[in-house]
Formats: sequence, C-alpha cells, structure tokens
Amino acid sequence: MNELKIHDIKELVDIPDFSLYIYMLLWILGCLVFFILVFIIIKLFLNRKKNKRKEYYKILKSVDLDNSKQAAYKITKYARLLSQSDREKKLCHELIEELETYKYKKEVEALSSDFKIIFGRFMDSVDV
Repeated sequence: MNELKIHDIKELVDIPDFSLYIYMLLWILGCLVFFILVFIIIKLFLNRKKNKRKEYYKILKSVDLDNSKQAAYKITKYARLLSQSDREKKLCHELIEELETYKYKKEVEALSSDFKIIFGRFMDSVDV
C-alpha cells in the first residue's frame, strides 16, 4: 500500500520561515527609534536657551560696589549686554559716562552717591 502513488496530490514542500529574522529586525528598529526619541527629548530639555538677560541682571545685582574699579568694568560690560530698549540704552549710556572716571586709573576713589542713584534707576528700568 505504500507504493501506491496518487497523481493529483503533490509532495510536501519546505517553506522557508523568515519570521524570526523579521521579528529581530523590527525589534532592532524599534529600539533604534526609541533611543533616537529619548536622545531628542534629552537634547530639547537640556539645551533650552537660557535667558541671558536674567543672568546679566543677577550679575549686576551682585556687583560689589565697594571695589569701585572692578565694579566699573563689570557694570559697563553687563549693562551694555542687558540694555535693549531705547530708555535702557539711554540710561546705560549715562551710566557708562559716569563710570569713565573710575576706569583706566591705578587707584580710584569710592563710587559716588550720584552714580549709585543712576545705577539704581538703570536697574529699576530693566525688565527681566
């Protein structure tokens, strides 16, 4: 009976199974997409632009007015960087003109009360 051949039925054929390779490829691509998304999210949160004006304002607030020469240089630098509007630029220009007497000398006297008033007015005008 084993020798009986039926002509209408074909023999079994081996079908190649690539499902494991497809699964591995999809898994690797999924991991790659996940790591790219995590990397982008980390970059977005860590590299947000910091508000430079707030930093400059903090530096100007913390300037030691007892050391007049160093204060004059710091105030000149950060006041120029901080001023944006026309009013701020005008007050900054007045402030820098007042500071010219404290720079470029070996020894300087203490900051005057007029300067402190102008500096206070400039700091009040800055909107951070």
